[in-house]
Amino acid sequence: MTGNTDTRPSVLVRVRERQELRLAAALWHADRRLAATWWGLLVARGLLPACFAVATGVLVAAVERGSGVAAPLLAVAVVFIGMQVLGPLHTSVSGNLGDRAAAWLYDLLTAACAAPSGIGHLEDPALATDLQVARDFDRGMTGPPLSISMDFIAAGLVEFVAGLAQACVLFGFAWWAPPVLAGGWLGTHWLLRESSVWRDRNTPEVRLAQRDADYAYRLAVDPPAAKELRIFGLPDWVLARFLASRRRLHQLQYEATRMRERSVLLSLALVLAANAVVLWALGRAALDHRLALGALIAYATAVAGSSMIAFGGLNWALDGTSASAAAVLRVTAAMREADAVTSGGRPADGLPRREIRFRDVTFAYPASPDRPVLRGLSLDIPAGSSLAIVGQNGAGKTTLAKLLCRLYDPQSGTIEIDGTDLRDLDLAAWRGRVTAVFQDFVRFELSLRENVAPRETPRQPGMGELDGIVAAALAEAGADRLTGLDTVLSKGYPGGTDLSGGQWQRVALARALAAVRLGAGLVLLDEPTAQLDVRGEMEIFERLLAATRSCTTILVSHRFNTVRHVDRIAVVDGGAVVELGSHDELMALRGRYWRMFTLQAERFAAGAAEEGEDEVALDVLS
Repeated sequence: MTGNTDTRPSVLVRVRERQELRLAAALWHADRRLAATWWGLLVARGLLPACFAVATGVLVAAVERGSGVAAPLLAVAVVFIGMQVLGPLHTSVSGNLGDRAAAWLYDLLTAACAAPSGIGHLEDPALATDLQVARDFDRGMTGPPLSISMDFIAAGLVEFVAGLAQACVLFGFAWWAPPVLAGGWLGTHWLLRESSVWRDRNTPEVRLAQRDADYAYRLAVDPPAAKELRIFGLPDWVLARFLASRRRLHQLQYEATRMRERSVLLSLALVLAANAVVLWALGRAALDHRLALGALIAYATAVAGSSMIAFGGLNWALDGTSASAAAVLRVTAAMREADAVTSGGRPADGLPRREIRFRDVTFAYPASPDRPVLRGLSLDIPAGSSLAIVGQNGAGKTTLAKLLCRLYDPQSGTIEIDGTDLRDLDLAAWRGRVTAVFQDFVRFELSLRENVAPRETPRQPGMGELDGIVAAALAEAGADRLTGLDTVLSKGYPGGTDLSGGQWQRVALARALAAVRLGAGLVLLDEPTAQLDVRGEMEIFERLLAATRSCTTILVSHRFNTVRHVDRIAVVDGGAVVELGSHDELMALRGRYWRMFTLQAERFAAGAAEEGEDEVALDVLS
């Protein structure tokens, strides 16, 4: 006899995981006082229609009896005024609470993205969709911002509470009336929700269509793509793609939210039957003189008001907003769990002193765990030397740099710094010893000083010493005449300026050189001069070698006139080092490096040095 293999989560877990409850928790965490006020106003607004029905019945009864009507009339007036006043007040609280909740969720998302020591969580395809939804949840891309949606949510929940409260009024008539009436209206929620009125708006197909539409939108409005769109005559193509993907998204959303005929008819029959039973009982009681006119009016009003159950609560605003908030909470939790890079406890001061050693390192990215980028790679790099790494696209050159920065850890093998496993070193201390220029370096919309020394600028009480370091680094990078240190490098700010691609690359180089002056001992250069001409590249590289003479320097470049000047060159192919030596040694070997160098030299001699370099297997890092 086999055991129970049901792996579905318990009812309690499923309830706790509901996205509506996650949104409620987010509101509470964002601002407890404001959330309590919001819920209090919601309940009060929901109860007032039931109070109005009762007060109206009492007033009619008083008129019928000929007794005093002042108190009942005052009660009706107070309830009526409350119904008018609490609505605008609730709207104001909803907007403020929505702003606070959006800010709290963005804080949570920002911390989740930036806090992990590695970057695997940002490159994990399993999190891509949730990350897209989470990143844009309050930007009006998938629905109104939270500050606006909260008012729609409040209105829906108020109607839901009002319907339930008015149904409960019928307990004064008969114990069975509220369950019958409320059950009929609540049944519409279950039937229509089960027929995918809301559920199917969050299917993988709908989310993929949303990503396609958002991508086309960013192509149209973001500056980086503007030049090529116009040069290649693509504006109409982008617009057509955006409209087609947006129409596809809207069609999927419409299909997901349309009410299915069978469920609508069944809901209608259920509601009509429930209302008919209760109204028939009320009519019989009135005809038999068991129910006075005032009570009849109160109960009949409650019967009509209970229909608000069907139109409140589970509306589009609650569904869409809670789905986005739940995506933020899911992705932040997943990112915290995905941070596999942890800090060791050993100091990293002065490292490396002797060598960096890769021992049989194997590594694969999360997106393709069965396709290792590095396969048993071994490589020794003496401290204080310069090494160039060349190879085909996908050979693993940039991966080596990422592993040295401990943005990832290898699945097997070790990286040793002076005989110590890199994972055993204090992470912050080791990264303080590393500086890098990546091909996709950051262009901060900050002052030139902050671009060159972003980590040090906020810490400096006085700028004299730091400005000297920044000025020296800029001079070494050939960028000492760009602009003033306080000038913001963006024309979007008063007094700001824009730089060319080559000028920005010199600023990025100055950032690395400033880090060397501030204590870095390992310099990683990923295509550091790709946007400079050959003459500018030679000038900068000579300066780089002079400025980093005391450091361990690792370079990746597709231009051999740069590569040939380092101490050693490693040719990487198939995730392993296949050739290693100086330029002269590898040329004498007449192997793979010799063939690539010869092909590139022939192209240069023919005036086509910058064309087709990927064909000679010396393209940019992957």
